[in-house]
Amino acid sequence: MAGSSNPSSAPLPPKILLAKPGLVTGGPVAGKFGRGGSGDDETASLRSRLPPIGSLNLLSDSWDFHIDRFLPFLTENTDFTVVGVIGPPGVGKSTIMNELYGFDATSPGMLPAFGIESEDSRAMARHCSIGIEPRISADRIILLDTQPVFSPSVLAEIMRPDGSSTISVLSGESLSAELAHELMSIQLGVLLASICHVLLVVSEGVHDNNMWRLMLTVDLLKHGIPDPSSLIPSHSQSSTLGPEKENEDKVHESEDYMVAPVFVHTKLHDQDLTPRNIVQLRKAILQYFSMSSFMRDKTGNMTKDQPFSSVASSAQSNDPHSMWPNLFVIPLKNKDDSPRGQYESYNSTLWNMRDQVISMKGPSFARTVSERDWLKNAAKIWELVKSSPIIAEYSKTLQSSGMFRR
Repeated sequence: MAGSSNPSSAPLPPKILLAKPGLVTGGPVAGKFGRGGSGDDETASLRSRLPPIGSLNLLSDSWDFHIDRFLPFLTENTDFTVVGVIGPPGVGKSTIMNELYGFDATSPGMLPAFGIESEDSRAMARHCSIGIEPRISADRIILLDTQPVFSPSVLAEIMRPDGSSTISVLSGESLSAELAHELMSIQLGVLLASICHVLLVVSEGVHDNNMWRLMLTVDLLKHGIPDPSSLIPSHSQSSTLGPEKENEDKVHESEDYMVAPVFVHTKLHDQDLTPRNIVQLRKAILQYFSMSSFMRDKTGNMTKDQPFSSVASSAQSNDPHSMWPNLFVIPLKNKDDSPRGQYESYNSTLWNMRDQVISMKGPSFARTVSERDWLKNAAKIWELVKSSPIIAEYSKTLQSSGMFRR
C-alpha cells in the first residue's frame, strides 16, 4: 500500500515479544468483546505484573511524541499498512485492535497486544490506553491503539485544582482542562488522519454521533497537515528532533491527504441489527459527511465483492456510492456467543471485520516511504499539529464562545 516491498535479501523483520509463555498460567483470556469469558480480569491482573509494555508509546501522557523505543522494531520495508483507531471509553477499541493483531484468546501463553479493562479499572472509571500505543504484526501492519476521547478519566488526570490543564496542548499557551481535553481529541484525530492508511472510528450503539461530529471537526482543521511521505528531512539518518532541524524540513506541495475512515458501531441490540436499520444508519453517515473530504474518490473502499456490513449483507445498496461508507456493526455479545436468529454471532462478526479491514485498500501516501521514515516523519507531523494556526484559532473561538472556563 505504501510502496513496493523490500528485496528478498533484506533482513527478517523484528518481532515484538509480548510476554514469555512461562508467565501465563491461566486459561483462555479475552477482551471486552473477546472470545473467552471469565478470563478478562485475570488477564488484566497478569498484565499489571509484567514489565510496562506502555514504554513503547509514541504519544505519552505528557502529550509528547517519542520514537526511540518503537523505532528498533521497524525496518526499511516500504510495503506496510498503518491502521489506527479512535473512539470514546468502553466501546472496545483495544479488543478490535487485538483481533487485527491476531490475538487468539484460546492459545496458551499468548497475551493480548493491547491492554484491556479489568473489573477494577471499570469500577474506578479508569482508562487503559495512554496516548498512542503501537504494535506491528508479522504482516507488517502497524496498529495504533489510542487513549479514549471524551473521557472523564483523562479529563480528571489533566485537571489542576484551579481548573487549568497540566498539559500544554498548544505551544506555550495555558488553557482550562476542559478546553485542553477537547483539543486533545481533535489533535489526536488530525494526527491519525494524517499518518494512517485506515482509521477505525468506533461508537457505541446506533444513536451516538459524537464521533461523527469529531471527525467533521478533524476534516475542518486538518488542512495544511501533510502525510508522512511529504516531509523531506534535512538529516535523514537522525532519529531525534531538534528545533533547528524541524525548521529545515520541507513539505511537498500536494493535495491534502485524508485517511480512509471505517465506521464501527459496537454493542448493538437485536432490534438495531435489522437490514432496514443498518441501511438507515449508512444513509445517515452518507448525509452527515456529504460535504467532507472523506467523500473524495481517493478514499479507499472495501473490495466490491464484500458487503459494507457483515451483519446486514442483504441490505447492500446499488446506488453509485454503495461502497462508502465502510460500515461495520458489532452486536452485543451473548454469554455463550450464540447466533441471533438470522444474524451472525458476535465473534463471527468480529472475525469478518478483521478479515475485511486487513485486506482493505486505503489511500496511498504521496510517495514511497519506509517504516522507519514513516515514524520519524510522524513525529514531525505531530509538531505541526500542535503548532497549527488553524487549530489555535479554533481554540480561541471555543474560548470566546463561553462554553469553556478561562
